[in-house]
Amino acid sequence: MHRAAILAASVAAVCAVAVGGVFAQSETFDASVRAILKELIEINTTESAGNTTRAAEAMAGRLRDVGFSPNDVQVIGPTARKGNLVARFRGTGARRPVLLLAHLDVVEAKREDWSFDPFTLLEKDGYFYGRGTSDDKGMAAQFMANLIRLKQERFVPDRDLILALTADEEGGDSNGVLWLLANHRDLIDAELAINEGGGGVARSGKYLVVEVQAAEKVYQDFRLEVHNGGGHSSLPIRNNAIARLAAGLTRLGAFEFPVRLTDTTRAYFERSAIVQADAQTAKDMRSAAKGTDQRAAARLAAASPYFNAMMRTTCVPTRLEGGHANNALPQLAAAILNCRLLPGDSPDEVRRRLVEVVADPQISVTFVGTATPSNPAPLVPELMETVDTLTRSMFPGVVVVPVMSTGATDGLYLRNAGIPTFGVDATFADLDDVRAHGRDERVGVKQYFEGLEFQYRLIKMLSVH
Repeated sequence: MHRAAILAASVAAVCAVAVGGVFAQSETFDASVRAILKELIEINTTESAGNTTRAAEAMAGRLRDVGFSPNDVQVIGPTARKGNLVARFRGTGARRPVLLLAHLDVVEAKREDWSFDPFTLLEKDGYFYGRGTSDDKGMAAQFMANLIRLKQERFVPDRDLILALTADEEGGDSNGVLWLLANHRDLIDAELAINEGGGGVARSGKYLVVEVQAAEKVYQDFRLEVHNGGGHSSLPIRNNAIARLAAGLTRLGAFEFPVRLTDTTRAYFERSAIVQADAQTAKDMRSAAKGTDQRAAARLAAASPYFNAMMRTTCVPTRLEGGHANNALPQLAAAILNCRLLPGDSPDEVRRRLVEVVADPQISVTFVGTATPSNPAPLVPELMETVDTLTRSMFPGVVVVPVMSTGATDGLYLRNAGIPTFGVDATFADLDDVRAHGRDERVGVKQYFEGLEFQYRLIKMLSVH
């Protein structure tokens, strides 16, 4: 049977359970999903005071309760508070496994910065609020709920489904994916992995695209420093460390790295043009994708920081320090420059260019840490065609676009280890209201359950040959 026909038949079979609308969930299942999400949100898993082991153990207990073999559910990690859950849903083994990855840790959240307790799940005005609802406990809860649902339905996939809920994606010294790759590669080895990093993009309530993350930029910090002898503030000198650093940063602020599109970003602009309301933006996207008009790329970059970051390496100052007393000339002025490199750009070459732009031998530019190269995943036809077919079925008019994340995820480490990893998530969020890592993080309740159903169907379609 032709691949397209197989996909169409699979969609029809999977969607048959969803008579009456997008949702196939029962009230009992709906309540179970809320309970899983609530439990995860209300276990603090921040780096400063949290414990991912508690969250991993809670999820492990739920899986054992519905019949997962204790041998297939493990909580392991390098330290007592950095546990990772790895669970295996057994299939026939006809094909290599699919890995379902989400991280349990969350960024810090202070009660005084929020409108309510960030570690209490709040459902209000059509939204779930709480730290991790969108990054990334919401996805972890979806994976959990869907594996439990499949277990209760006695589903037999043609490949094992591996769930990994991990520690320290947001920061910390015990990154779960790296630790698992180094110490238990056999537990998570897979033909491909589904992770965060993609998502449904909406604007003013209109669903536009489903992004499939296949690549991400490379993180690299640099430290800029100026030193001199200082002196009394009543006797100023022209060689002021703070002034010299400020002048160098001003030159950097006016500099832009050249536009360079990858296979992923070229496909992103080409496909995204289809859903643009503004005709000029659509035209510019097509021109940028073809590489035929640098002015089109410049207009896109000027119109959106996101478009700009998709097309070029970026460097921006994020921290400053200098001086030691109000009445003394500074002996040191320093800044941290955070760079996000396009895949394939050399950190050494970026540093060389920064030195040229700063144009001051008294300003040193040194590496802070070592960048981890980021190898884009090839756009696996099975995955892309499945996501495309499923999206057309559930969200008519929405376009699937491959995307390169301007931020970072643990997919980086899996790709570098030879496991093609894709950010796939159809939980739509408004492009102009991104709250991950911020105040009052939230996800729409309707959109959350749509994403849950999309994920359920995706897992089934990837597990029936």
